[in-house]
Amino acid sequence: MDKLIITCAITGAETTKAHNKAVPYTVKEMVDEAKSAFKAGASIIHLHARYDDGTPTQDKSRYKKIITAILKECPDLIIQVSTGGAVGMSVEERSDVLNLKPEMATLDCGTLNFGGDEIFINTENNIIYFAEKMDDLKIKYEMECFEKGHIDMTKRLIKKGIIKPPYHYSFVLGVNGGMIGEERDFLFLKDSIPSNASYSVAGIGKYEFSLAELAIKHGGHVRVGLEDNIYLEKGILAKSNAELVEKVVKIAKKYNREIANTSETRKILKMEE
Repeated sequence: MDKLIITCAITGAETTKAHNKAVPYTVKEMVDEAKSAFKAGASIIHLHARYDDGTPTQDKSRYKKIITAILKECPDLIIQVSTGGAVGMSVEERSDVLNLKPEMATLDCGTLNFGGDEIFINTENNIIYFAEKMDDLKIKYEMECFEKGHIDMTKRLIKKGIIKPPYHYSFVLGVNGGMIGEERDFLFLKDSIPSNASYSVAGIGKYEFSLAELAIKHGGHVRVGLEDNIYLEKGILAKSNAELVEKVVKIAKKYNREIANTSETRKILKMEE
């Protein structure tokens, strides 16, 4: 069984300081949260950019400022930028950050109802556009799937040669409009991906740690962070992203899963090929 890769989604586009004051907005806050999560055991930081007032943005200049500041403190850290952005952003706006040629980025693999009138749109042509741009720029992509149909879409695009190996998935479960995060849902997705693919699991809200434990038991990898869940346990707000990472590390020890460092993460995900 591979060592455990921990990704930390430090801020997102939806959670705010009104939900939990530890959610970072400023460059300094982003650096502090990324650095402490890295020290706690995260080898990948999943990054959304925000302005100082918390407004989400895909502006590459803001991303560049944040990424440069983080890597100054943690030079070997893997930064995985979001191409999801926020609901309502155009494909061009969402893809702007790819022009920075980050080491890694997310590839959203289907449309989703986010609740109310919010629709997170990812058409087949959108997915092809992002995949081809990432391939051209030699950016490692992680395929974000919120339900089984998204996995089926990736398999069709793999068959067409549009999505290229090595294949790495992220199951994002518990989002309003997507699959919930019960064990049956996790197992269904895990058993649906190509046999030569790796995967990580991001449980939203109450599903964060139960899904983390399932992924650890079954040889997968884990994403946690204040983007996905603001509580350390029921009714107790997390004081930092690092606290969430530390809890995963404790769960991993129960199953004798060692934690992958950044070099080991790159090897496991075949990022250096």
